[in-house]
Amino acid sequence: MRMDRRQFGVLGAQALVAASTQRAWSAMAAPTTAERFHFAVVADPHVIDEFYVKGTENGVEDNESILLTGERLASARALINSLQPRMEQVFVVGDCFHNYPSADYDFYFKNKTRIDIAKEMFDGFSAPVHLGFGNHDYDVPRVSREMSHQLFAEKLKAKPYSSVDYKGFRFVHLNNFMGATWDKGSSQFNKGMGSLGEEQLNWFEALMAERKPTVVFIHYPLWIVSPTEVKDYGLHPLLKKHQETIQMVIAGHWHKWVDFAHTYGPQHYVSGATRYDANAYMLFEADAKAQKLRWMNADLVEWSTHYSKPYTKRG
Repeated sequence: MRMDRRQFGVLGAQALVAASTQRAWSAMAAPTTAERFHFAVVADPHVIDEFYVKGTENGVEDNESILLTGERLASARALINSLQPRMEQVFVVGDCFHNYPSADYDFYFKNKTRIDIAKEMFDGFSAPVHLGFGNHDYDVPRVSREMSHQLFAEKLKAKPYSSVDYKGFRFVHLNNFMGATWDKGSSQFNKGMGSLGEEQLNWFEALMAERKPTVVFIHYPLWIVSPTEVKDYGLHPLLKKHQETIQMVIAGHWHKWVDFAHTYGPQHYVSGATRYDANAYMLFEADAKAQKLRWMNADLVEWSTHYSKPYTKRG
């Protein structure tokens, strides 16, 4: 069941308590070993190009921020690349670029667009980058989902949803735009609500059955993802069923830091966006032997805002 806004207000107060507890977690990163490693999470870069039409966003803040997306992503990348111990993997939680300048597929091979610029920026990370889809990476119904998937495959070498195993952990990019709510021909069509579709749910359930410690990435916060899609079968029940396996669920989209605690089973955070703040990244230490994560810059987050203080090496 989704929360109403009164419940969300209560949860916001609980998040403040959780955040104060997390401040004790931040300390000097432990050295990398065969069982311990570090990874970074970035959400909502919203990369643009020369075809972007200025002044088309919602309000002054959005119109100003969109023009700085490349600069802020580059700043976050520079910090992440500079860290020791190094970040060994980077995960992007959707909205890799900002909308489509054309519905013509060939346009993207005749021109250098925001998709190519995003590719160049992601290639500049010193660690492998794994991409998830956001709502601005689609343009349903003007651009078909199939065309978006083809462009992602050819330009960014990324699948609609995917998983990668690394040093004892599993990282899963779910896609909440594959279900009926993003199908123009469905009676459930509602782009404000995410859904995965039965095929992806089955794929995810099969992964979870292997019981590897898992981090889940999804663009929409779980509050606006359909709890169930086929009778009582859906993402929310699966998360609760496998909450001992799933270490954390990280979303983007809202561009602000939100702590949903264990409302949906596993710990669920919504990340700030590099679009609004170059310091909006998440840095983690993972210990496969203990099957634990430590969010290294949790104490720097300014909850319920776009902002976080810059991370510096802890001594």
